[in-house]
Amino acid sequence: MPSRPDGLIRAFGMSGLQIASEMSRIEHAFEIDLGWAQGRTKGRKAAEYEQFEAVLRSEASRMSEFYEIFYCLENSIRRLVSDIMFEAEGADWWQSERVDEKRIRDQVGPRRRKEVDNGITPRSDNLIDYTTFGELSQIITDNWELFEPVFNSKSAVSNVSNQLNLLRGPIAHCNPTDELEQDRLNLAVRSWFRLMS
Repeated sequence: MPSRPDGLIRAFGMSGLQIASEMSRIEHAFEIDLGWAQGRTKGRKAAEYEQFEAVLRSEASRMSEFYEIFYCLENSIRRLVSDIMFEAEGADWWQSERVDEKRIRDQVGPRRRKEVDNGITPRSDNLIDYTTFGELSQIITDNWELFEPVFNSKSAVSNVSNQLNLLRGPIAHCNPTDELEQDRLNLAVRSWFRLMS
C-alpha cells in the first residue's frame, strides 16, 4: 500500500531537520563554518557579527543552548513564586512582610532604577524580574509554609539554587564551560524539577 502524501511530507521534513542538526554538530565539533545556513534567519544580530572569528561564533552558538536553559528556568521560577505569593497576599505581595526588605527589596529596587537612570528600557515593571536565583530561593525558604506543597525539601531548594547560581555565572558572563560543567548544569536542572512534589 503506497504511503499517504502527508506521510511523505512529514518524512521529508524530518530528514531535513536531521541534516540540519548534523551540519550544526559538525560545525561545533570541528569549530568551522560550513556556510550551509547562510539563508537561515539569524535574528537581529549586528551586521558586524560576521567579522568575529568563526571559532568564537561557533562557541557562542554552543553556549546559547545553556543560556536558553537558564532563561526558561529562571523565568519559570519567577512565575511560580509570583503565582503563589499573589494567591497568599494579593496584588501587593511584593510590598508585604513576606519579602525581606533589607535582603531583597532594597537590593532589587536599585537594579531597576539603574536601568531607568541610564536611559535603558526597563526589562520589566515587575520587580521580581530583577531578582537573582539566591533572592528567589530566599523568598521560597522565608515563606516555606506556602511553598511546602510544591517542593519536597527546604534545604534542597537552597542547595540546588546555590548550585544553579554558581553554574549560571560563566554563562551569564559570556565564558565557555567545559563538558563537566554542562553535565552539572543538566543534573542541577533535573534536580530542581525533582524537588517539586
